[in-house]
Amino acid sequence: MAFVASSGWAGGQSRTTVRLCAPRQAVRNVGARVIPARGPVMQLTQKDDKKEVEEYFNNTGFERWNKIYSEDAEVNNVQKDIRTGHNQTIQRILAWIDADGDAQYKTFCDAGCGVGSLAIPLTQRGAIVSASDISAAMVKEARERADVQLGDKAMNVSFAVSDLENLSGSYDTVFCIDVMIHYPDEKLKEMISHLSNCAERRMIITFAPYTILLGMLKSFGSLFPGPSKATRAYLHSESYVEGILKELGWQVKRRDFVKSKFYFSTILEAVKQA
Repeated sequence: MAFVASSGWAGGQSRTTVRLCAPRQAVRNVGARVIPARGPVMQLTQKDDKKEVEEYFNNTGFERWNKIYSEDAEVNNVQKDIRTGHNQTIQRILAWIDADGDAQYKTFCDAGCGVGSLAIPLTQRGAIVSASDISAAMVKEARERADVQLGDKAMNVSFAVSDLENLSGSYDTVFCIDVMIHYPDEKLKEMISHLSNCAERRMIITFAPYTILLGMLKSFGSLFPGPSKATRAYLHSESYVEGILKELGWQVKRRDFVKSKFYFSTILEAVKQA
């Protein structure tokens, strides 16, 4: 449910972690952006990351991103650009589903569902959807939107408060959209592996890619000060993510890249290797 519009560097290893720890350069994710943090900072555990994300998206983050994920809420130009980018990601994923013609009566897991931007249109297409998010505020909003938009079909989607590590069940397709930004490289394989265990046929995932371009955009960081807006953010190289999928027995079938001024997202669709 979070995105990267700029990063703090323009070079590095093929597996680049944008993390608040020394000796690597650290960044803060400010709303939809990432700005560099100067000097050494304290190493934090993944549990600390998770708690920070949960608190952020139940409070300040929920207020901000709920507006971004809405079609008619008043937002500034940066937020409007991110809204457009996120919607493009959702529409491209739905286009893949529509092209395959397999939404109706199939089971889908939307891990990190936010306010239901993907889960609800999937349900409208006749899918059976199990959606979850670490934020109780996001889940509450998703349920309310589903009740309004789906009518009788609302019974075909369930929303639960859960982190990725506690997901269970088996589904035709597992989605994880704009969530990997909260996971450092050292936790990414564990998270993708768990999602893999829940997916029978397909996974569709997105992540904020490491690119030189993101490093060139770091100057935008000064436009959005305020520590209350910050959560840690991590960028991942496409080759690293694809390598994890291959090791777990998946191969990338389709890929796409959504780019706007303040939103960047790589989309991978992976299917089980024959």
